[in-house]
This record gives sequence, structure tokens and C-alpha cells, in this order.
Amino acid sequence: VDNNDQQVGIEIVRKALQAPVRQIAENAGKDGAVVAGKLLETKDTKQGYDAQNDEYTDMFKAGIIDPTKVVRTALQDAASVAALLITTEAMVADKPEKKGAAAPAGGMGGMGDMDF
Repeated sequence: VDNNDQQVGIEIVRKALQAPVRQIAENAGKDGAVVAGKLLETKDTKQGYDAQNDEYTDMFKAGIIDPTKVVRTALQDAASVAALLITTEAMVADKPEKKGAAAPAGGMGGMGDMDF
């Protein structure tokens, strides 16, 4: 790594790559951090978490893996959009709407006009 900025970028991508498995585990009722941690401990790059069967398995043998080209293309596209957003000097967005004061609360039954 040439500089600290590149190292920060690497860490951002590394964390982003863990997001899908963490979310899948969370959706299955498991702790995403624990599942991601177990996968990071293994040296087997084919190992993954099968949320449907709640087990760690060879993702290729189980038939639950995206083709490399799909994953690579998605990552390249995401990096390209991120780079574009970082280097842009202007952005087109909707004009913020001014929010008026909230309507006064209506009277409650049985309170009369509250004249004292």
C-alpha cells in the first residue's frame, strides 16, 4: 500500500464485502458478526454459510455461489460509482421543501372550552 488513504480504501472494501454474509445471517436469525468471523478464520475459499440449512459448507458443491464474473462486475461497478461521487463537484437533487408549523392539536372530548 502506497499511503494511508489507500489503506483506508482497502478497509472500506474489506468491510463492504462482509456486508452480504452478515445481512444474510441476520435475516436467518443468527449473529452476522459471528458468521462472518468464522468464515474469515477458514483458509478454504470455497467455504460459506448456508443460511437455509444453518451450516457452513462448500458453496460450489452446494450450488449456492454466484459466478466470479458477476461478483467481479458488481464490485467494479460499485467502485466506479463511488469514485464518481467522490470526485464530483456538483450534484442534482430535489429542492428541500420548507415544513410549516404543525397543526394545533384538537380539543379532547369532555374538556369544554377550557375557559377559566
